[in-house]
Amino acid sequence: MNNEIRLRTLQRERDTLSKYAMLCENSKGRQRMEEECPVRTAFQRDRDRILHCSAFRRLKDKTQVFLAPDNVHYRTRLTHTLEVAQIARTIARSLALNEDLTEAIALGHDLGHTPFGHAGERALSVVLEGGFTHFQQSLRVVDMLEHNGEGLNLTYEVRDGILCHTRGKEADTLEGRIVKLSDKIAYINHDIDDARRGGVLSEDDIPLDIRLVLGFSKTQRINTLIMSTIENTKDEIKMADDVKDAFDRLHSFMFKYVYTNPVCKSEEGKAENMIKELFRYFSRNPHKMPEFYYDISKKEGAERAACDYISGMSDSYSLKTFNNLFVPKTWID
Repeated sequence: MNNEIRLRTLQRERDTLSKYAMLCENSKGRQRMEEECPVRTAFQRDRDRILHCSAFRRLKDKTQVFLAPDNVHYRTRLTHTLEVAQIARTIARSLALNEDLTEAIALGHDLGHTPFGHAGERALSVVLEGGFTHFQQSLRVVDMLEHNGEGLNLTYEVRDGILCHTRGKEADTLEGRIVKLSDKIAYINHDIDDARRGGVLSEDDIPLDIRLVLGFSKTQRINTLIMSTIENTKDEIKMADDVKDAFDRLHSFMFKYVYTNPVCKSEEGKAENMIKELFRYFSRNPHKMPEFYYDISKKEGAERAACDYISGMSDSYSLKTFNNLFVPKTWID
């Protein structure tokens, strides 16, 4: 098959996307050269590689906010990722930006997240020299941990968007900046939904002045935030001042009443201690890790390898590993 289909897609990008969009043909390319796909553009291939990788599948068993909830309707890291991708694609399409690039960044942005959400991230940041952040780990996942050390060989723009999706340097592309905003829109609103389900707060607990601007339900709030972004963005991603102010105040409200709420966070200390114990054990016994991580320990040190191994675990696998190592087994006569 020749490259006719891919070339038509590239031409369609030239004809239809905004002057602010990142055209795939202008990508800075991959870390390693490879032959182009005859059907998919480079950004489409990146999206597909992320979607099919092992780290993406493990997100279904990683905590978002509520640790080990019994109710399957609470968000996981995977459902969060899908909600981010949906919001980001809506904004990108409406602004005539590159939807394929946006979706690839959104699907890959949390691949390096730890078991038990930010509790696991805090634990590894304490014990790993130099600290630990999930966004740096997400880049490490796609650059070298997937495919038995080969990585996914993604384009620069996807890698940049993954690295810059939360704090610090802004992404080079508007598509990457959309994902950063969409991440915040998604998690604040679905965390309100989960907190309401868990009896932590009700819609009426949200200050009235915030609701008067953003709306009185999850649907209304998300719609307000998306529409304000679409209507006010040109060469930079922005909302109307009153909407941004209300959104910032909602974010502060959530930190005070949900993200530090004992009902939501009562088990986080246990999770942090468990992650630290696993880190200490595997740092001292790197040969007890799977061969892939043991090989990393020989090249980059046991602590780096232990961090890679533990951060990649799902919630249930980390619990199983901890129990096997530290909880006495029942004696069977």
